[in-house]
Amino acid sequence: MDQDLISIQEARDLVNAARAAQQTWAKASQEQVDRVCAAMAEAAFQAAEMLGREACEETGYGIPAHKKIKNEFGSRSVWESIKDVKTVGVVGHDSARKLYEIAWPMGVVAALTPSTNPTSTAMFKTLISVKARNGIVVAPHPTAARSTYATVSLMADAALAAGAPAGLIGCFKNVSLLGTQELMNHKYTALILATGGSAMVKAAHSVGKPAYGVGPGNVPVYVDRSADIERAARYIVTSKAFDFSTICATEQAVIADQPVAIRLAELMQTYGAFFVDEQQAEALRRTLFAPDGTINPRTVGKSPQVLASLAGFRVPENSRILVARLNRVGKEEPLSREKLTTVLGWYEAEGWEAGCERSIELIQFGGRGHSQIIHANDEKVIMAFGLEKPVFRILVNTMGTLGAIGFTTGVMPSMTLGAGGIGGSITGDNISVYHLFNVKRLAYETTPPPGQLFESVVQSPGISAAEVERMVQSVLQELLSKP
Repeated sequence: MDQDLISIQEARDLVNAARAAQQTWAKASQEQVDRVCAAMAEAAFQAAEMLGREACEETGYGIPAHKKIKNEFGSRSVWESIKDVKTVGVVGHDSARKLYEIAWPMGVVAALTPSTNPTSTAMFKTLISVKARNGIVVAPHPTAARSTYATVSLMADAALAAGAPAGLIGCFKNVSLLGTQELMNHKYTALILATGGSAMVKAAHSVGKPAYGVGPGNVPVYVDRSADIERAARYIVTSKAFDFSTICATEQAVIADQPVAIRLAELMQTYGAFFVDEQQAEALRRTLFAPDGTINPRTVGKSPQVLASLAGFRVPENSRILVARLNRVGKEEPLSREKLTTVLGWYEAEGWEAGCERSIELIQFGGRGHSQIIHANDEKVIMAFGLEKPVFRILVNTMGTLGAIGFTTGVMPSMTLGAGGIGGSITGDNISVYHLFNVKRLAYETTPPPGQLFESVVQSPGISAAEVERMVQSVLQELLSKP
């Protein structure tokens, strides 16, 4: 049979099943919801290592041990962050305003997941959807279909055993573009939750349904002269090397304040950064990107040794990332783009103001609304970056990879990071359960209406009530006499 037809029919079947189950699940108590979600989170957490290994084997991206960490985060850490959130019945009460807030689920969520973080994203989206009393249908990236399906099936089985209705959680076995389009356009799909490349996010937003779509980031990291340089070097290299740079909040370019640039580079080298020469950088440009600026999928989530081999040179076995010295930003410099692999750009700037300008250049080129990292101890500089950058996560003295998702910072744990209106998203938040249910307001009167609304109609001077009645009757008779 035709693969597209199979996928389209599967989309219809999965949405219909999720819709029927969600009608029952919408009546679940908070205790039932939390019991099911806790069971799903625990099942996913226990399988974190296995699913991480499967994702690596299937996609060829990243490091199994690091995907295990992401899976543990996407299951247990995400659950810990939302387990006390009320999502059933009255979720807020303002006695002074005589106002009650009542949670109301969206319905069926269409969840599009990426190839770079397939299993952890599926865990996260399933948990926040079910916690909000929604059904969910996951559409995996085709290159990660097997590991994503295994993840969702495991969580669906745990949910069913804990009391969720059958069909509430579904995932494509037969993935195709037309099937995913059918899922997004289906009449019972209430919300689209899309994480992935720009084309997929644009497609999600074009459907005409509510959508949380988040795409790429081009995250700069500024290192100020006031920073702990040793810590900054260690964090930047470790973050960029984490899972071979497959998280969209990973550092893409260092901007080093000139007084500390030499020392920062030396320290980064001790932690495994290999600074390429110009000839090697040119080879990387040709290897990583097509002429139109799209990244070569063969280079995504790869080690420095693999990338160097593809580009025609060799690097030491202890190299963890490749660093290219750059002086331009834009289409004429491919390495100033987002690089979902172990290649990092390097710029130098004299003072934080120049570092600020270079950061904005990089953000405007490909990371509008996403994230910025700063290593500094000067609070004036830190606050200036916080106030001026056109991004919604400014991370201070931490790893971009783990800080933006809420692992090492106080932002909401999430695998889907909003880029706000300037980045083409509906929100700049880290997406969580709060975004997946609506709130009804039960509002009592607090201020009486103006008294004059209840007064008799004042007649115009010179016209009596009897005259007004006669005029009305005359008009009515005239209307009734017409055919």
